Amino acid sequence: MAAAEPARPRRVRPLTADDTERPDRPPTRPTPAKRRPAGIPDAASAMRSAAGQLSQLLGRTPDSVSSLKPTEEGWEAQVEVVELERIPDTTSVMASYKVALSPDGQLVSYERTRRYSRGMIDRPT
Repeated sequence: MAAAEPARPRRVRPLTADDTERPDRPPTRPTPAKRRPAGIPDAASAMRSAAGQLSQLLGRTPDSVSSLKPTEEGWEAQVEVVELERIPDTTSVMASYKVALSPDGQLVSYERTRRYSRGMIDRPT
């Protein structure tokens, strides 16, 4: 077994004239990472909210949520919906909707971005 390395001394920022002139100012710290605004606490809640509200507007049950990402204005999701059921199922007409949610989970906008048959596979271009 190798011997443990001795602890390295911590680097301390030397005092500057600015520090001595302003003793009431707290020492500067790195700013923490930007936190999400209060509202929907997690991605799962945002997914349920996007699918549920879009379902109420369209009158159709969403098939899946294919993407979800946080934005400065809340959340953005891609929701897949069966627009026309057909037999066999692979010929059903699907639509992809871009849904924007506010930080508290309210639907702000939605837009159909694509229509395709369920059996269609995206091919690289």
